[in-house]
Amino acid sequence: MKMIFAACVAAASCAGAAQAQSGAPASTPVPVLSLEHAVATAGGSAPAAEAAGAAIEAAQAARTVAGLRPNPVAQGQIENVVGTGPYSGLNSAETTVGVAIPIELGGKRGARLAVAQAQLSRAEVQAAVVAADIRLQVTQLYVAAVAAERRLATARDQARIAAEVLRAATVRVQAGRASPLEEQRAQVARLTADATVERFMRLAEASRANLARRIAMPTIGALDMAMLDRLPPVDGTAAEAPTAMLALAAADADLAIAEGGVRLARANRVPDLNIGPALRRLEATRDMAAVFSVSIPIPLFDNGRAAVARAQAERLQADAQRRMTALDLEQAITDAQADLANADTAARTTVPALAAAQEAARIARIGYREGKFGQIDLLDAERTLADTRLAAIDALADYHTARARLARLTAPVPAPMTGEIR
Repeated sequence: MKMIFAACVAAASCAGAAQAQSGAPASTPVPVLSLEHAVATAGGSAPAAEAAGAAIEAAQAARTVAGLRPNPVAQGQIENVVGTGPYSGLNSAETTVGVAIPIELGGKRGARLAVAQAQLSRAEVQAAVVAADIRLQVTQLYVAAVAAERRLATARDQARIAAEVLRAATVRVQAGRASPLEEQRAQVARLTADATVERFMRLAEASRANLARRIAMPTIGALDMAMLDRLPPVDGTAAEAPTAMLALAAADADLAIAEGGVRLARANRVPDLNIGPALRRLEATRDMAAVFSVSIPIPLFDNGRAAVARAQAERLQADAQRRMTALDLEQAITDAQADLANADTAARTTVPALAAAQEAARIARIGYREGKFGQIDLLDAERTLADTRLAAIDALADYHTARARLARLTAPVPAPMTGEIR
């Protein structure tokens, strides 16, 4: 692990030297892009977050619309015109002007408001889900970028070691202490190490590009290379039954919407009352008279039973979906906990394994220089060290990725939403 840190420091030093050669002032170092900064930056520029915010605004407007009462209707009519006899002209006309005022019965307005409020809560939950997904995606990309740079630093260190082995083999061959075959093997090892550096360099550039694309800003600064080595303790206890978890909140909100739909369908079965006060002018006597009309629709063909049955079926569907989501969530949490525990074990065993590989490589180098070990022993020790380093980086990256996935599954519902879903 110490050699990895040394390689990281060397890479940072090389980057600083390159910056100095390009004319950049040395007194203004580029700040380190932390994971939290990357998450915050991505959350403010992600299209999914913008869409979720727009959905909340639409739901708020829909709630306002749901609370509005029906508009009155202006009415006007002329009777007893264009007839025969005394009704042939306009002398006997009766002109009526008034309004029809709908009066909602059965609690329709309250039912609409309940559905609109449930839909608003659903939109807020979806915004929280999007934010949690963005955090998970950025964390995965950030861990991948850091791991890629750690692999690149390891590959460069191995390339340096391969070059030293080649120089030592050349000296041994020229001194007649070894066969030219050793120099050829060392040359192949150096070429392989150089090719590995190029491959990891392209992967590191791609990882940084993916991270920059997700957070909508260039990642020219240094990353938090030490974050992979921070291993918080893992709680091995089983998770409690999900009740207020974000992954279940969307299903709860859908169920609340369906329940509101049943109430609204039942309220719509009650016919509305239309009251029509009006004023009538009698042209023959030039008198005025008040007119008052009351109308109510007859639920002869559509009595609302089918709508209620559909809403009840949708409510049963939402309830079943909610229970299925709870079961799937419990299973996913159990699997994620097992994955995290395994990743934690693998990550913590990398320290002694890496120390043993480093010591074996050190002994092999000394023995090769003193002629006690052959070149094959040295190359095998160096190959084992390189594989152990890469395995350590993979294990650390897997640990942080598994921890991020478990955190996404067990993310709690934000406090302002608690109690508003159902």
